[in-house]
Amino acid sequence: MERQVRLRRVYDDPSSDDDVRVLVDRVWPRGLTKAAVHPDEWAKDIAPSTQLRRGYGHQPERYTEFRRRYLIELREAQPAATVDRLRKVARTRPVALPTPTKDVEHSQAAVLIDLLREARTARDAAPDAAGTVRPDHRVTAGRTRHTDAPEVRA
Repeated sequence: MERQVRLRRVYDDPSSDDDVRVLVDRVWPRGLTKAAVHPDEWAKDIAPSTQLRRGYGHQPERYTEFRRRYLIELREAQPAATVDRLRKVARTRPVALPTPTKDVEHSQAAVLIDLLREARTARDAAPDAAGTVRPDHRVTAGRTRHTDAPEVRA
């Protein structure tokens, strides 16, 4: 079944298509109450680290590097478990990721949408140099290797 995951602006009215709304920002949206956001969950643990978020500064020319580093952060145990859990929810129910970001296409929610739509687990997802997640690569001790190639240890 195709995963039904949608990107939304948190300042827009909730859609009737949004069965489960998961806020994925580390900071609560400025000027909004919980009633206005309508979150079913606030998943702060899958938001980018404060250092990464501030370094990115929502500047589109930095998005590729932000995406690459964010995907690495998402491979840590707690974020990976949350991504996998949300992926399972998305198999059976529509999930919306509302974000206060003005440029939603260059946001952490856009990165998460791609991950949630994939079949493999977040721990298997490893970005290449361009920030693209490919199923045939994994990061091992800071190195990228092909999973179909034998591992050589020095």
